Amino acid sequence: MNNKQDYITPVMASNLSDLFYERVKRSSDDIAYRYYDETDQIWKNLSWIDIAKKVELWHTAFRHEGLAKGDRVAIMMRNCPDWVIFDQAAYSLGLVVVPIYTNDRTENIRFILEDASVKVFFVEDPSRCTMLLKDESLFEKQGLNQLLRIVTHQSISEFNNSRLKQVKDWLPSYTETIQRVEIQAESLATIVYTSGTTGRPKGVMLSHDNIFSNAYAAAIFEHFDTEDIFLSFLPLSHMFERTAGYYMPMIIGAKIAYARSIENLGEDLITISPTVLVTVPRIFERVYNKIQDQLSKKSIIAQALFNAAVNVGWSRFLVKQKRENWHIKLLFWPILNKLVAGKILAKLGGNLQLAVSGGAALSPQIAKTFIGLGLTISQGYGLTETSPVVSTNKLNDNDPFSVGQAMGNVEVKLSSDDELLVKGPTVMLGYWNNEKATKEVIDESGWFHTGDKAKIESNHIYITGRIKEIIVLSNGEKVPPSDIELAIGNDPIFEQVIVIGEAKPFLTAIITIEENNWEAFATEQSVSVDISSLNDEKIKTIFLERINNQLTAFPGYAKILRAHIVIKPWEIEDGLITPTLKLKRSKIYEKYANEIIELYHGH
Repeated sequence: MNNKQDYITPVMASNLSDLFYERVKRSSDDIAYRYYDETDQIWKNLSWIDIAKKVELWHTAFRHEGLAKGDRVAIMMRNCPDWVIFDQAAYSLGLVVVPIYTNDRTENIRFILEDASVKVFFVEDPSRCTMLLKDESLFEKQGLNQLLRIVTHQSISEFNNSRLKQVKDWLPSYTETIQRVEIQAESLATIVYTSGTTGRPKGVMLSHDNIFSNAYAAAIFEHFDTEDIFLSFLPLSHMFERTAGYYMPMIIGAKIAYARSIENLGEDLITISPTVLVTVPRIFERVYNKIQDQLSKKSIIAQALFNAAVNVGWSRFLVKQKRENWHIKLLFWPILNKLVAGKILAKLGGNLQLAVSGGAALSPQIAKTFIGLGLTISQGYGLTETSPVVSTNKLNDNDPFSVGQAMGNVEVKLSSDDELLVKGPTVMLGYWNNEKATKEVIDESGWFHTGDKAKIESNHIYITGRIKEIIVLSNGEKVPPSDIELAIGNDPIFEQVIVIGEAKPFLTAIITIEENNWEAFATEQSVSVDISSLNDEKIKTIFLERINNQLTAFPGYAKILRAHIVIKPWEIEDGLITPTLKLKRSKIYEKYANEIIELYHGH
């Protein structure tokens, strides 16, 4: 079923607050959200009218703080109905929402609060910014003295800060008549601080129209309807989840279920049985690596059946896309589906109609595997600065090695050096308090410069690299590090990979491995699990062989000659990866400066 008659268009509602109230009006008693109640240990439902009543309560609490239209309010909370309630209550008063990642570092939190002059800060778990909250004197200094209120979801007994209130004490026991302010479509809705891989984050200013027009363009690009169930697990502080996994379902009238955590994702997929999943390649990589690890322990027959299912399923996909002629081997699909593919997809809930992948490049090998198993994947592309979706694959013209076709309201073109340029109503207003940075990325004609190199063929966009992320070896050979990192990461033992070689005679890499994977590997190789075994020449040789086995399709100069192995994946708290799991190259280079010197010692 594909019922677009219930869609709410930008003509029907000019801003995100109007969108919410129009959805409440149309679908008041329908289930809007599902969430897991930790106290009662059960899944619960909230209807649209339930949410609206809670929004009115939060609206009243905001009014009691004496906030004015345009004031900034920040939220640092995991995905749940309260995130939506906070967001919509703020919009109803014309406030500007500033999302902060729940696992961000204290220094970044403080910078954002200062830079955006935040008036109210909602924190689910105050322990995430303990240093900030314990030091009352910080709030008397320039930059944080404007912060009127810090509202916490969890207990605040360990803190002694006069601005602190727990949400149960902050929310009034009654609601006043809601007094929504008039909001223009072009009004600032949110400031989203990019988790940049270098330097301080920049505050991306997005208007109501930026976001609404992007969410609506995404909604009409494919087949969605009111019966769809979205499982939300990517952080709502990131625009990909916020637009595609929050505002778009609201436009459609679909339901959203909030996963408990990444750790519980497998169980929640089976419980919720979603039809749509908004995800990032890292999730596919983890599942793929787990499958490969399990396969390596199975019989040759089981491995052959799996490979046959992927190959026949991939051919089946190409036939549907009219890129390949029908072949007799397709007759084996029903049995391969029953024996292999169906069992794997059942672990994803068994009802998944579409997985939308964005945020980073999806490895062609991994895409081919999951599509071959029967999972419909639409890979897309976007940036926070474009609200964020620029392109995605139409399912009847789906090339999973591309990032799809440009959205209907977006123009794209290539510059003289093949940089992808974007223009349209989804391009940001600019960077908050940073006109210089804004002018560096939006030219006088209104084209946003993405920083990504691309090619466009048959209306499909193919990202070929970063303008500034090309390694030039000392012999002049140019190497795209991300492609090599993706390829190496296809070996299930490797967790994270960063390739090094700028102005060097050859490529090296720093690679992380999960501790349990290292222990299993060391036992298999009959060496001690102590990290000192990493210096064993036999182990070094085996690792290099495994690394370069993934690079057979690359030219000779793109091989890794030395590697430093780390038995602990990089985490957000270390400051080495962004909240969207992208590597902070300069920070990693800085941390491992001595190891990098050693990798090139003697050359």
